[in-house]
Amino acid sequence: MKFIGKDSKENIVRRFAKHVSSGKAETFKSYDMEFIFGRREGPYVWDATGGKKLINCHCNGGVFNLGHCNPLVIKTLQETLQEMDIGNHHLISEQRALLAERLAGLMPGDISCTVFGVGGGEAIDLSIKLARGYTGRYKIISAVGGYHGHTGFALATGDEQYRTPFGPNLPGFTQVPFNDPSALRQAVDRETAAVIFETIPATLGMPIPQADFFAHARQLCDESGSLLIIDEVQTGLGRTGKLWGIEHFGVVPDIIVIGKGLSGGIYPMSATCFKQELESFFHKNPFIHISTFGGAEVGCPVATAVLEESSRPQFLQHVNELASIFRDGFEELKKKHPRILTGLRQLGLMMGIEMANDGCGPIMTKACYDHGILAIYANNDRRVCQLLPPLIIDSNTAREIIERVDGALKDTADFLGL
Repeated sequence: MKFIGKDSKENIVRRFAKHVSSGKAETFKSYDMEFIFGRREGPYVWDATGGKKLINCHCNGGVFNLGHCNPLVIKTLQETLQEMDIGNHHLISEQRALLAERLAGLMPGDISCTVFGVGGGEAIDLSIKLARGYTGRYKIISAVGGYHGHTGFALATGDEQYRTPFGPNLPGFTQVPFNDPSALRQAVDRETAAVIFETIPATLGMPIPQADFFAHARQLCDESGSLLIIDEVQTGLGRTGKLWGIEHFGVVPDIIVIGKGLSGGIYPMSATCFKQELESFFHKNPFIHISTFGGAEVGCPVATAVLEESSRPQFLQHVNELASIFRDGFEELKKKHPRILTGLRQLGLMMGIEMANDGCGPIMTKACYDHGILAIYANNDRRVCQLLPPLIIDSNTAREIIERVDGALKDTADFLGL
């Protein structure tokens, strides 16, 4: 290999600690998890300086829905590189127009316009800017324990633990418990610009909302003249067994934010998609939002290829078939490990392993690693370990993951004396 594994692990870690993040280097050393991404293919990643191989069930929050180094995605990027570069965000773009048109055809309801970004946080920021600019209001309601990113307005929607080092929160932001229609009703008023929720809040441990929760949110927004923003950065593009997670709840929001998987794991891309009437704000202010690399022309055909693959009925059927395998497998694991495993929070392959107490998640992360699985606990509910395998795995790999989780659960329970 030309770029991977050209130095010893000791030197790579030393260089990373000195010039990138000493805290991360120290953390992973303390867990004996100094894994360095090397060769990668499909659901697998290999350590750059050793033989350890992991099944990636973290997927960087859904970036690798189509697996690592997906041949279709790579081929598309190679072809676009022969003709295009980044382009110019200020000007009219053939490629951004084509991608936005395809998104409009796949979005629920009458969502038909898109502004592109590079990452999810940027796209969330824009959704809040649009909601405030369009409504002329400033109050933003989000969920306690939710997470929308580490950038400006996105950070302001999140929990205090992520904001405290940077001073007091921005004015106008308030939180309510997720999946609590009564609390939401008390919070929404005529000053509310928008309500923003993840369809399934990953960092909160993947709680599955009641079937009518988003319908309640939609009704409250309609009554108050507020906008409903749905964050599909992780749940979008087939992760839940439908193209968009919100489709399970029969609700059309005013704005949908997508990212992560739209990149195909190859070229950064995010999108803020919204109803036609909201475009009037940008019509009056066509240069009010600028993203130099947002919707880069060379990446637009890549995102289009991702959309085409992720929206195929056969692809979504495959996700649902895999979901059934995991559902049945975890029912058996629950019988086998009753003192630690309390359940599987699941919508498609958006899954959270729910365990007995807050100590389980961090230990389970390490145990999964030892058993050859990359899976990270939910920081806002440490009873839960996130399980997000690539959507392209086959049934045998799904069963292998369940088998490895079985061993990890046993080790976690033994370590904690459960």
